[in-house]
Amino acid sequence: MELNEDQIMVREMAAAFAKERVAQEAPKWEKAGRVDADFLREMGALGLLGMTVPEEYGGADTGYVAFALAIVEIAAGDGGLSTLMSVQNSLTNGLILHAGTAEQKKAYLPKTASGTCIGAFCLTEPQVGSDAAALKTRAEKTDSGDYVLSGTKQFVTSGEIAEVAIIFAVTDEAEGKHGITAFLVPADTPGYKVARAEEKLGQKSSDTAQLVFEDMKVPAECVLGEVGEGYRLALSNLEAGRIGIAAQSVGMARAALDFAIQYAKERESFGQPIIQHQAVSFRLADMAAKLKSAELMTLEAARQKDASIPCLEQACMAKLLASEVAEEVCSAAIQTLGGYGYLSEYPVEKIYRDVRVCQIYEGTSDIQRMIIARGL
Repeated sequence: MELNEDQIMVREMAAAFAKERVAQEAPKWEKAGRVDADFLREMGALGLLGMTVPEEYGGADTGYVAFALAIVEIAAGDGGLSTLMSVQNSLTNGLILHAGTAEQKKAYLPKTASGTCIGAFCLTEPQVGSDAAALKTRAEKTDSGDYVLSGTKQFVTSGEIAEVAIIFAVTDEAEGKHGITAFLVPADTPGYKVARAEEKLGQKSSDTAQLVFEDMKVPAECVLGEVGEGYRLALSNLEAGRIGIAAQSVGMARAALDFAIQYAKERESFGQPIIQHQAVSFRLADMAAKLKSAELMTLEAARQKDASIPCLEQACMAKLLASEVAEEVCSAAIQTLGGYGYLSEYPVEKIYRDVRVCQIYEGTSDIQRMIIARGL
């Protein structure tokens, strides 16, 4: 698809930032298990954490195509950072912008867009994943009109560093999915606890935590949207989130492909670079073709989102294709490097670990297929 000047500028800016700053800092984050707060503010200053936030709230307001392009570039530098970036833009900012009161928008969006406040999206629970309507976290309304929240949330991106959390809890058990409400809760609220940080296969720079809420008193003004509207809110914004995950899949796979091509041009066997061997060159050609198709599908979903065209199925198709192609491309990159591809000394090993989760979070591949099939 043809890009406008602003979109091209965003892509070039993000690419330069990923090359000059992200690649330099990523090894440190991999060991620390989180991204430095100062670095997140640096990202915020560039507009990378408020890409879909209007300028009146301090955002860059670049739209979803630019958002996808930027995530591709950041993901090529570090997969974990691109996850934080995707969640901050699509879920934290997106939900506050879509459902927040004027006071909530004014209080949080300038901080989340600038990177001075990182948000967490708390939907999944230890025994509740794809079946989001089966939440166990409860919010009991008190005589004063406030709420008391109790429950546990699992696999929370940025759970350790978040300063505010969007928490989905059951306010009326009899209403099923229509009895779920979203709450916008500061992380320093008494009863809010980070139970543990999770050790993961990949994306180690993106902290993932379990959060526990123990009789946490939450004022009524913390309700995000309307009471009973939480389930709809959660699903409505996963559209944007899936575009973000598709984009990061493309970015990580592109980094793996680029390295595999470079290696194949330099590595020699039987007296010539291995890229001259048809078995290798055809593998690289397949990788490039599949990756391009995933990229175009992702950008089309983002274009539809910018045009306010309902794009749930398109976003699901993009996430499904991009995440599965990305794993295939990264596996093929390792195969191209042979034994060296299996060593931590070479980047494709890390990329392969980082990309695997893209078929799981923000809706598994099976969930994407289910949604797509319903629309056929």
